[in-house]
Amino acid sequence: MTDLLTGADGLARCAWGASTPDYQAYHDEEWGRRLHGDDGLYERLTLEAFQSGLSWLTILRKRPAFRAAFDGFHLETVAGYGPADVARLLADAGIVRNRAKIEAAVANARAAIALPDGLAALLWSFAPPPRAARPRSFAEVPAVTPESTAMAKALKKRGFRFVGPTTAYALMQATGMVDDHLADCHVWTGSHPKPPAAAVMG
Repeated sequence: MTDLLTGADGLARCAWGASTPDYQAYHDEEWGRRLHGDDGLYERLTLEAFQSGLSWLTILRKRPAFRAAFDGFHLETVAGYGPADVARLLADAGIVRNRAKIEAAVANARAAIALPDGLAALLWSFAPPPRAARPRSFAEVPAVTPESTAMAKALKKRGFRFVGPTTAYALMQATGMVDDHLADCHVWTGSHPKPPAAAVMG
């Protein structure tokens, strides 16, 4: 599979972002854009953890159900969940019914509200300096970095679960801490100079 595809709209995209309408919307509108705010980052952290062992497309399509089930991922609300809420979530066919991941989501909300400076401050403290240029192929995109390894270690130390170095890097990609859109992809996140029109048209 080629690393970059030009869609019917004439725009070049990272190939995964052109594979389904769901992925295209996520790729064009969300992935790689800077996200700040504790609740928003908690949502992404939770969904990345639920994705472990599954495709991201599965999670993306279930996201509305996840948002409804987890009260919009409001940290204070989820941190207050008890056994009845866990049982409710385990009975919800709209989400991924995995007890360990559900209990981790609740534990992570509690760990997040215990952070003195908030979740966003902790996560963004591991964002690396912007690269000089975007990657030109998927082969240049890592799965783990020293920063994601350090983030995972810091989160585990503070009581977070289901966040290893690979999940941490996926979170960094999704929330704009790194920009792994390929060099000629039409999406511009603001992390690098905007490519010329000729490049994004393929």
